[in-house]
Amino acid sequence: MARRFKRPQRVERGPEHRINDYIRIPEVRLVGDNLEEISEAAGEKIESGVYPTKLVKKWAYSMELDLVEISPKAKPPVVRIINYKKFLYQKKKKEKELKAKTAKTVIKEIRFGPNTDDHDFEFKLKHAKKFLEEGAKVKAFVQFRGRAIVFKERGKLLLLRFLNELEELGTAENLPKMEGRRMFVFIAPKKKK
Repeated sequence: MARRFKRPQRVERGPEHRINDYIRIPEVRLVGDNLEEISEAAGEKIESGVYPTKLVKKWAYSMELDLVEISPKAKPPVVRIINYKKFLYQKKKKEKELKAKTAKTVIKEIRFGPNTDDHDFEFKLKHAKKFLEEGAKVKAFVQFRGRAIVFKERGKLLLLRFLNELEELGTAENLPKMEGRRMFVFIAPKKKK
């Protein structure tokens, strides 16, 4: 008789921050930019400070907002009275903006053989200059195949000549080094003034 396939059960994850009744600490530090509104709802002057959790929850419920734990590792934990869904939306929006602002580095590879002649060298040099002007990093490497591994010095001289030609457009991150059957060097573009 065939065995029936059992589907894996879904694991329900709670919210990424502790909110409302999930906050079970006796005292919390209340912060936020809506303390005046909280003061009006509570009927007393409220400032940033440490308060009993039950009291802060009561204020949150009276305003129909959520008590959200912002910094759980602080002593006492830091909380805010806000709309949780709106808070998550704004957080995702900020993360998206930060991600868009970060520069993505592009690495272009240029391959040589230990016996690359001058015409091929100039052709590849022209491409490397174009890549560096566009702001991409260049990884230049010499591939040693078979018995060509005995020409390590020739490969090193080729890469050093390549670095010398690209001196005004980019800077070498390190000297040429061997890894397996390849000798490579990274060239980063110089910052434009």
